Amino acid sequence: MSAKTEAERDYQDIRFELRDGIATITLHRPEQMNSFSGLMGEELGHAYRRCDADDAVRAVILTGAGRAFCAGADMTAGAETFASQDAKDFSASPVSPPAWEVRKPIIAALNGHAVGLGLTLALQCDMRIVADEGKYGVLQVRRGMMPDAHCHWTLPRLIGTERAASLLLTGRKVQGQEAVALGLALRSVPAAEVVGAAREMARDIVENTAPLSVAITKKLLWQSSELDADQVEHAETELHHHLMGGPDAIEGPMAYLERRKPEWKLTVSGDWPDWPVAQRRKDDERSD
Repeated sequence: MSAKTEAERDYQDIRFELRDGIATITLHRPEQMNSFSGLMGEELGHAYRRCDADDAVRAVILTGAGRAFCAGADMTAGAETFASQDAKDFSASPVSPPAWEVRKPIIAALNGHAVGLGLTLALQCDMRIVADEGKYGVLQVRRGMMPDAHCHWTLPRLIGTERAASLLLTGRKVQGQEAVALGLALRSVPAAEVVGAAREMARDIVENTAPLSVAITKKLLWQSSELDADQVEHAETELHHHLMGGPDAIEGPMAYLERRKPEWKLTVSGDWPDWPVAQRRKDDERSD
């Protein structure tokens, strides 16, 4: 029997299911409240790459098995939990690629508690739904460490610097409704309804949006915080040229006028554009 391909890989600390265009990735160490392991990080990165490459995947849900989403670092090692690491191999963001680099929307369905790395990984996703009963926090300063997984970048862009400071500098936990009020999540629902709510959002994406249009929009949206207004306008213009006149730009209006579901032709893997180099328009070009 031949060796399994990358797409057929078996997982240990996560589970992967693809149904009706929606990939569901489940952190799966329920006896440990899905506390993060090195293997979990490696497997999650593999699953992200799989979702990015597979045109059958239109949207992704990231959730946890059992009563927690992810309890953060596994601290059963006690004093060795945060032992020194080899500088060549260690990264404070242990999942590669991060969720924002996956060209499909990723919805974090935080079905229960998410603390430390459990929350900072969810902050890398495009959208979050939390549980009313869940507790959420970036606790690392209460454990003698500091926040991780790019959250000094993701969290301020979500909720602003002052609110980010109120969480990162205190390590305090909030429950579902406060998480929504702060801007950490879109919705807070009872824990039993979290995955269903995420699936409803994912289904809307699958049924009503053009896959390449969504992928391009996601990438530019995440990139936009590093660009100025002129650079964004330049990128939007170049990317419009890639889509305008194409089969999906024809199909979208026609499906709307004919009151039917669109049948998209373009794919993320086959029709990805040469990404525009962000640049500021020259002053003399603006003055012409």
